[in-house]
Amino acid sequence: MPVTFNTIKLFAGSGTTDLAKKIAVSYGKELGDMTLSRFSDGEFQPHYNESVRGCDVFLIQSTNQPNDNLVELLLMIDAAKRASAHYITVVVPYFGLARQDRKDKPRVAIGAKLIANLLTAAGAHRIMTMDLHAAQIQGFFDIPVDHLDASVIFVPHIKSLNLPHLTIASPDMGGSYRARTFAKYFNAEVVICDKQRKRANEIESMSIIGDVTGRDVVLIDDICDTARTLAKAAELIMEKGANSVRAVCTHPVLSGDAYRTIETSALTELIVTDTIASTKSSPKIRVLSTADLFSRAIANVNEHASISELFKID
Repeated sequence: MPVTFNTIKLFAGSGTTDLAKKIAVSYGKELGDMTLSRFSDGEFQPHYNESVRGCDVFLIQSTNQPNDNLVELLLMIDAAKRASAHYITVVVPYFGLARQDRKDKPRVAIGAKLIANLLTAAGAHRIMTMDLHAAQIQGFFDIPVDHLDASVIFVPHIKSLNLPHLTIASPDMGGSYRARTFAKYFNAEVVICDKQRKRANEIESMSIIGDVTGRDVVLIDDICDTARTLAKAAELIMEKGANSVRAVCTHPVLSGDAYRTIETSALTELIVTDTIASTKSSPKIRVLSTADLFSRAIANVNEHASISELFKID
């Protein structure tokens, strides 16, 4: 007998509509019809305008701020479950609250674990996400997690720049493993920026471990929030004699004065993806799309094929 697969339906949350449309185009299927009804007090309710009974549904929504994005996603999951969807895969390009992955001081929440519990309790069967702030967050789930690697998008772009003296840098000690993994694609050296924080989003001091003299440096990070860390690192790297400095960040949170910080910084370019919708444009920010990678991952999930095969880089 020929192998048959369940009907796939893709639905977009209101916070990730643009990326979801690109994923649907890449996959070759239109987005499903869904309405988000809003009440005057701010309450909202998603409603599927077509049957999802017996279907494998993929619900696409990043959980960046505001928190409405998360609540909307939870309601979408619950609605699909109650409408007898066969299998619910939650596609979360940017997994919010991932920086709360441990108790780093007394009497704090582990937000990432709480979100994992909420998504599972709502009825999700599988999670698909990209570049979690800490890979071990996958262990917070008791359901399968497909953790996509954005390196397959960034590496070809960096190679196309033909930087003659490439060095990979981590903006902090915590990202050193990420930087070393990225550097292996280029057989490049790694330097580390050692920072001391006063409090969240505020740096007290920073120093560089390694030599950047005459080098074309690429900073690697998963999240760009206020951009102060990257701007400080770029300034310090240029002061130490580097030829140029760029930054690669998967998730462009870009809160507060981030755009102005980037534009006035020593960065030649900030390379990001579209896991979070941009609110502004900047001549220093280049956006690479994740749509093709997500569409291929969705196809492989549906066809029970390997996900890791998608991360091979020539």
